[in-house]
Amino acid sequence: MTDSAPAMGTIQVAPRRAWIAFAVVLVGAAMSLIDATIVNVALPSIRTSIDASEATLSWIISGYALAFGLALIPAGRVGDRFGHKWVFFTGLALFTAASVACGLSTSDGQLIVSRVVQGLAGGIYLPAVSAYIQLLFSGRVRGKAFAIFGAVLGVSSAIGPVLGGLLIQAFGNEEGWRWVFYVNLPIGIVALIAAAILVPNSPKQASAANGVDVVGLLLVSGALTAILVPLIEGQDQDWPVWTYVSLAGGVVLLVLFGLWERRVVARGRTALVPPHLFSHAAFTAGTFLALVYFAAFVSIFFSISLLWQAGLGHTALESGLVSIPFAFGSIIGASQSTRLAMRFGRTVLIMGTGLVALGLLGVWLVLLLVPSADLTNWDLLGPLLVAGFGSGLFIAPNVQFIVATVDPAEAGAASGVISTMQRIGSAIGIAVIGSVFFGNLRIPTDRRPSATDIANAFGDSASAALLVSAAFAVVAFLLVFTLPKAVGRGHGRAPQQQPAGESVPSA
Repeated sequence: MTDSAPAMGTIQVAPRRAWIAFAVVLVGAAMSLIDATIVNVALPSIRTSIDASEATLSWIISGYALAFGLALIPAGRVGDRFGHKWVFFTGLALFTAASVACGLSTSDGQLIVSRVVQGLAGGIYLPAVSAYIQLLFSGRVRGKAFAIFGAVLGVSSAIGPVLGGLLIQAFGNEEGWRWVFYVNLPIGIVALIAAAILVPNSPKQASAANGVDVVGLLLVSGALTAILVPLIEGQDQDWPVWTYVSLAGGVVLLVLFGLWERRVVARGRTALVPPHLFSHAAFTAGTFLALVYFAAFVSIFFSISLLWQAGLGHTALESGLVSIPFAFGSIIGASQSTRLAMRFGRTVLIMGTGLVALGLLGVWLVLLLVPSADLTNWDLLGPLLVAGFGSGLFIAPNVQFIVATVDPAEAGAASGVISTMQRIGSAIGIAVIGSVFFGNLRIPTDRRPSATDIANAFGDSASAALLVSAAFAVVAFLLVFTLPKAVGRGHGRAPQQQPAGESVPSA
């Protein structure tokens, strides 16, 4: 323990060992978030290598995000019940194996299934990271650890496209996209060995005795899948009747999920998503904020990567380099966000989401006004730098402000719900943006299209898609005003004070 007297349910280890264990689990966390974005620059290579469909490209990202999000809350509770060390170890081992399976895939179906398993595995072990921060640290040191966690996850997401571009440049288009997944093997093996040796066992929590709400998990999984499938497949299949039936069925399942959760609570058991949280209007708005912000954030480089490679004929590395201003801005913003949030409160989130919206509108204007064939990295540098800086300001402190809308006793459950909504937002964002992008892609078929024809077609599609991403960001900006002006006023508390296994800082 560090900084204060030991608390019940914590792990008694020397400060140095606590930081070493934290570093080990942080490596696993960074892997899972890098994999959420590193694949963006590999999409055009995957498309040509295994003749992947347009829907498959969306599934590669959306399937990962959805499975990731749905695993977070039950995995945290399983860790509470059986110990977080071996839940972390099991999830990381599965993630590493699924990464290899992704790299070995030779068809759309194999890649989608492997990618979904990879996302599920990431969602299994990520809650253990925040749980270990709760168990290993206390006081100001715990707050510092959570700040490091949030910053690392935000930066990991931002630098993913650059790393993907470097790998594809090194190994070529045909094999390079496979190394985007294979690279997890050596890192995963080292992290697994280090976790087995250096990460201490965690105490089991009596509060976890009620177990996981399996029926609730099945209902919400079915509902979100029923909604996501037509959003991804509908455009590719020209929106047949089954897509509308599936969307309606998803809404019905969501209603049934809400009714079931109320029944679970009435019977004195632990609900997957406690319904009473949504009696706080500001919390409801905050969860929607988490969803729409991540819908905007994750979808940016999906559109840009397809434009830069498939449309303009650039390499994966050149595509990855486009994201450097965003990554650089994110690093600077994240490094200052916690300090500024403590001083200026909600104003920092308002500035962050406002800058993201402004930056994305700037990217949209560039794509709209500059001839596609003449586009260069320099044209997007300013808008992406602004958006990245804003994203860095928002990413690290946003959860604690949303959690501050509920009672302190509800903080852990609230944080788990927010983290899940972030991943669901990522999945829905890619599904919607993919549908808009490919729905607006009009390559001439009455003649052999020239390079300019292809560039203009992809430029128009990317412009439409970025406008939707910007619209998500504008909605997020407006929703920030529903949050409390400062953490510590009213009901809430910061994530570092939440029960183990329930809190996952945003990424």
